[in-house]
Amino acid sequence: MAKKKTMFVCQNCGNTSVKWIGKCPECNEWDSFVEEFDEKVKQAPVGKINLMKLTEIDLSYENRIKSDIVEMDNVLGGGIVKGSLILVGGDPGIGKSTLLLQTTKKISADMNVLYVSGEESMRQIKLRAKRLDIEGENIFLLSETNLSNILAAIDMAKPEVLIIDSIQTVSSDEITSAAGSVSQVREVTNVLMRIAKERGIATFIVGHVTKSGAIAGPKVLEHIVDTVLYFEGEKNSLYRILRSVKNRFGSTNEVGLFEMTSKGLMEVSNPSEIFLQNSNMNEPGSVIFPSVEGTRPLLIEIQSLVSNSGFASPRRMGVGFDYNKLVMIIAVLEKKLGMVFSNEDVYVNIVGGIQIGEPAMDLAIASSIASSLLNKNISKEWVIIGEVGLLGEIRVTPQIEKRLMESKRMGFVKALIPKNSLEDRSAVKGMDIYEVNSLREAFKYLFNR
Repeated sequence: MAKKKTMFVCQNCGNTSVKWIGKCPECNEWDSFVEEFDEKVKQAPVGKINLMKLTEIDLSYENRIKSDIVEMDNVLGGGIVKGSLILVGGDPGIGKSTLLLQTTKKISADMNVLYVSGEESMRQIKLRAKRLDIEGENIFLLSETNLSNILAAIDMAKPEVLIIDSIQTVSSDEITSAAGSVSQVREVTNVLMRIAKERGIATFIVGHVTKSGAIAGPKVLEHIVDTVLYFEGEKNSLYRILRSVKNRFGSTNEVGLFEMTSKGLMEVSNPSEIFLQNSNMNEPGSVIFPSVEGTRPLLIEIQSLVSNSGFASPRRMGVGFDYNKLVMIIAVLEKKLGMVFSNEDVYVNIVGGIQIGEPAMDLAIASSIASSLLNKNISKEWVIIGEVGLLGEIRVTPQIEKRLMESKRMGFVKALIPKNSLEDRSAVKGMDIYEVNSLREAFKYLFNR
């Protein structure tokens, strides 16, 4: 009997080695190499090849399934594409299983849905479905982690929508490594992709995330699937954001907003109103910034608190955006405007528990910090937009018209924007638009400084 060859595989990035290594040279992760058997797979016989010309492919019909959750359908580009493989990632307890179970409510009225859970019993799923008021006759449940049994259940139920919760719990008998390993995740996903494409089954797979927020398992997992969705939000916050970071059937960076309630996830049709309903614009440190998430404009409140520090090294804390951005903006304010923060703690928060990463909010953050430091409030009539450079200049920002139109709809009448970024003023007629080149010029309008 031939001796089985072994190799060591990094469970974080998939890098291989002939011997165990303490630190992966590719991703720099410690203690991530696990021994796996290197088995040769027999070459499968060539099957029937379906060769077609580009001109022969018919696109006259819409091959999508409507979930009746508008936010979900918008993020997916207009609905669930039949035969697509969709990866849904997010922190534990954020609501991934709840969202997918709610998705089946409308779908199950017309077609079969198979919900496979490797983490919960069928009784637990039933209890959640009862709480969400889901009583679908065509929803089939299975608590299973073995891939062969799942494939047998697919043959029995003949679903048009398949949900696997989660991909890290499913294992194949043909792979000797443990469930959740790089080899298992890659093999199981490839099999599910083949089944989805051959039978036209829309397949959702739930993926765990690492401490850094990335989906666990090999990076190839995100390359295999058609769509990658991230479900984001603070556990203690009511609001969740469904974000598309990859979509072969629609635009990327699209978002949907949900509110977590006792009856499950509810869609938020007017997010700007939600985030601004408790804003107190009469206090220093409060600024409104019109963000654009995907194709949707969203007005959010940025709050800052600058207070005298009792520590040798003053604290800097930013919630809802990159900490390095906060440090950079404070440095620019000190260097270019002479503001002193050496004895001041600085805290900045994006209200509502959402994450914003676009550079266009730099000027709003700088204005909020300056407002708190100077103890001068910014009028509730203002919205502030612009990217701040290291030289104190204000750079041009994309989609200004869309941001200003949403601001106007919400009742704001003044806007501070970068120079030469607005082409059509007729779209925001009635708003006072102030264009600036630098931080110093912007603060003249806001603080007469």
